[in-house]
Amino acid sequence: MRVILAEDSTLLREGLIRLLAEEGHEVLAAVGNATELLDEVSRTQPDVVVTDIRMPPDHTDEGLRAALEIRRRWPDVGVLVLSQYVEKRYATELITDDGGRVGYLLKDRVMQVGEFLDALERVGSGGAAFDPEVVRRLLARTTHADPLATLTAREREVLAKMAEGHTNAGIAAELYVSQSAVEKHVNAIFDKLRLSHTSGYSRRVLAVLRYLGS
Repeated sequence: MRVILAEDSTLLREGLIRLLAEEGHEVLAAVGNATELLDEVSRTQPDVVVTDIRMPPDHTDEGLRAALEIRRRWPDVGVLVLSQYVEKRYATELITDDGGRVGYLLKDRVMQVGEFLDALERVGSGGAAFDPEVVRRLLARTTHADPLATLTAREREVLAKMAEGHTNAGIAAELYVSQSAVEKHVNAIFDKLRLSHTSGYSRRVLAVLRYLGS
């Protein structure tokens, strides 16, 4: 894949460049701020952007705002956001993006090379990848919400995996069950959350939104 990196930590940036090159990916550019990131995306149209949320000059949400701008202007470019912390508002906005090609990982997950590369591949191939810890913290706010309380433990597991960006096939592999079993759980979730076929919106996204309490 053709990748652009945006990370102000020189050590992490250089490490990612080497890792991606060793895995056969082409690093088109490696920048240290959001302005340069947008310029490079406009110039080269990469397959995936990997960006930190907090970058110069203010180290607040520059990278996140750049990521959302990329999603608006270049929807075919995948965006994998890295963060030191769980930014709840930002994570929810990304998780409920129905266009695919998006991911959110905590930086600790980058040290798990296999998991990072798997997330990158999923985003680059049009899917989604969300850190399980991010999802867990977001879901912690909704334990007692109705009608979520009617979900079984297995249905909540399936919905959590949906929020991480897994397909039904991916959920089946993660939970060691058949895909048909997952499909039954997903349909049960839609029924219990009263998400009809005629809502006009993606029921998968609506289910995640309901679960996150948004």
